Amino acid sequence: MKDSKKTKPGKPGTATAPAFQLRLYVAGKTEKSLTALNNLKRICETHMAGQYRIELIDLLLTPQLAAGDQILAVPTLVRRLPEPIKKIIGDLSNEERVLVGLDVQPLRD
Repeated sequence: MKDSKKTKPGKPGTATAPAFQLRLYVAGKTEKSLTALNNLKRICETHMAGQYRIELIDLLLTPQLAAGDQILAVPTLVRRLPEPIKKIIGDLSNEERVLVGLDVQPLRD
């Protein structure tokens, strides 16, 4: 897995940064890492469409980046913005827990 940045733009032609800047720390292409990434993408598209940016950091390729966000376990999701910084450890399969951890209100049916 390479370090990659994925930006979900807001409205075309706007220069505003996404409301949510997220970093997902993983260690290679493990089942848990892939599950976490897929769960994060699904949650973001469902509850934050157009308002987020995901930065994927593979610590097998760049282990020195773990120190900056004090990463002790993987996968770990770090919400960089809006402040305060928040962290969620695990495969992000519990959508309600992820939404609470990110301070995102779930969409009502």
